[in-house]
Formats: sequence, structure tokens, C-alpha cells
Amino acid sequence: MGTFYEFFAGGGMARAGLGSAWTCLFANDFDHKKASAYRANWGDSELKVADVRTLSVEDLPGEADLVWASFPCQDLSLAGGGAGLKGERSGTFWPFWGLMKGLIAAKRAPKLIVLENVCGTLNSHDGKDFAAIGSALSKGGYNFGALVIDAALFVPQSRPRLFIVAAQEALTIPEELVADNPQSIWHPANLRRAYEKLPTADKKKWLWWKLPTPPERTVNFSDLIEEAPTSVSWHTPEETRKLLSMMSDINLEKVREAKRSGKRMVGTVYKRTRRDEFGRKVQRAEVRFDDVAGCLRTPAGGSSRQVILVVEGRKVRSRLISSRETARLMGLNDDYVLPKNYNEAYHLTGDGVVVPVVRHLAEHIFEPLLAWQSKKLQQAAA
Repeated sequence: MGTFYEFFAGGGMARAGLGSAWTCLFANDFDHKKASAYRANWGDSELKVADVRTLSVEDLPGEADLVWASFPCQDLSLAGGGAGLKGERSGTFWPFWGLMKGLIAAKRAPKLIVLENVCGTLNSHDGKDFAAIGSALSKGGYNFGALVIDAALFVPQSRPRLFIVAAQEALTIPEELVADNPQSIWHPANLRRAYEKLPTADKKKWLWWKLPTPPERTVNFSDLIEEAPTSVSWHTPEETRKLLSMMSDINLEKVREAKRSGKRMVGTVYKRTRRDEFGRKVQRAEVRFDDVAGCLRTPAGGSSRQVILVVEGRKVRSRLISSRETARLMGLNDDYVLPKNYNEAYHLTGDGVVVPVVRHLAEHIFEPLLAWQSKKLQQAAA
């Protein structure tokens, strides 16, 4: 279908989403542990393990139809310190963009550039970081637009993410790929507010990308649970009782309701710091039984690791979510090779992009756009 470069590649989840019809010319990540997972699944002929700051245009072979970059989110997330694009990690967008400018200057500009990050990008520094990205794309000769896609439309994980899709100005974009106005499902209020803050010149380059609503998801979180996981162990009854003791009355009532349902109920639990009735900070366990997992995060601390709670009648069991379950929540097939170390596997999946989301974008924007350009070139040559 097309060729691509994948930056900040991690375990190659964008590659998995694009699919076998796409040819990877180059992949890059600086994390050696993630690179090991990439090699285990894709080989290493296209992979260069290095800081993006050290790369040059000469490192990039051929001409890519598409460049995918899931640049680091830490400085743009709600949990980050608010450094935004000036931060050490999220600021790696700029050396990445330097490479894109080099390709443009060398007449090797990719037809499409796709940036993926957390939704905090939209309001980071009161929208100035989002505007800076838009300005870079605009000055580079690209029309661009953005979508917010919640992975819960495709997999049982609550994971809204921002996707900025930029297309070369010279490309003719089929009418069916863009809308005249924002669509609420893909262009929520925070995205529309960020758009309104763009400079007038960049607004003229804006595209309201159009996507069909996917079929209703049929897989629930409980469908993905392993009965006998190998990467984690079930808690002892005492450990489960301790977890339940950390719950507020509201959350304990959710557990009691699950018991009364008479069905096998699978919930997810996060440990969070809350204030008690005396204003003291205490760690609380908060459970949800809506058959959707909370957003996977990288396991920087114990509270970020998701715990599952299985209720069957009066029986309650608990344990950490398994490595394979996190992979399933990212839309990865069970033949995807995961790191044997639990934290490394959790870090790999928690940092990744959800595979079916990439496929939806590819099927309904990237591939039709490239097919249209190919058809036009053939007609011009005839």
C-alpha cells in the first residue's frame, strides 16, 4: 500500500496497525529494552536504536509515503510537570521535526505525517504547544487536522489520544475524507478550543478529517482475562482483604452489587491518593465494573499498576493485570512476543498506540488518500 518511517517506535504497534500491506523503511527508538521487543516481532533490518537528536537525514533511506511519530508524552500529560514542548522528553518533537525539514529540503518530503500523543497536548501552555506544532506543519508545506480517538471504541480500555494528521499541500484530498464542520465523536470541545486558538494563517491549513463510526465493540474486558496467567500470581486471601479495606463505602458497595448480580464480574482497580474526612492524604482503592479497563500507564510506581478484581458469587479474587492482558488491551494478537520481565512488558504496552485505532485511520484516511494520488498519477501518465 505504501512505505513508512516509524519514530519513537517502541514495540512497533503503529507498524502492527498499518499492517503487512505497508513497508517499513526505517524505525527508531532510543530505549534498548523496547528495541529488543521490536526485534523479537519485526526483525531489526529497519531499526536504528539511537536518540532522535543524533539522527540525520542520511540515516533515512528512500522516500516514505507516511511518517508516524508517537513522541514522548510525559511533559504534556496531566501527571507531568507542565514543561510541554520545552521539556526534556516531549521536547524531542523538535529534533524529529528537524529531520522532517531536512527531508522537505531534500525533496523527499513524506506525503503524510502523523503525530500521536496525549490529549493534554491540546491545552499545554494554554494551547501554545499545539499551535507550535500546527505552525511547524503549516510552514513545512502541510495542511493538517487533528482527531481525538478513544480506544474504548475498539478495545475495552479507556484511552483517549490525540492524532494530528498532516498531508502535503500539493495533494488533492478526496471530498469524502474531510468534513465542513467538526464531528463531535472525533472533534470534542477541547480540540475545537485548541483550533480556535490557532493563528489565522494556520487555520487556513486546517482539515476536519472525517472518519466513519466503527461498529459497536463486542469484546469486553472480562473476555480478555487469563484464568492462569504466567506473568503474575493471584493474590492471597489476605492480600485481597487488604485491597478491599482500602476502598471507600461507595467502592465497597460496587463490590457488593457485583456479588449480588449472580454473574462473574471482572473489575479493574487503581490505587489513588485521596483525602479522608479529616483532610489527611490516604491511599484508596477505586474499582470499576463497567467492563472497560482504565487507561494503561507506564509502571513508574505501584499505584500505576492496574489490579483486577474477579467476583463470582461470594468469592472475590484479585491480582495484578497480566502482561498478556495489557497486550490484548492494546489490540495486539497473542502471537505478539512480549518481554519476559513484567515491568518491561507493562512499560512497552502502556507506552504504545492501540493497534485497531491505527488500522481505522489507515483504512479510512491514509490508504484512500494514497490510492487517490496513485490514480491521479496514472491518469496523468496515460
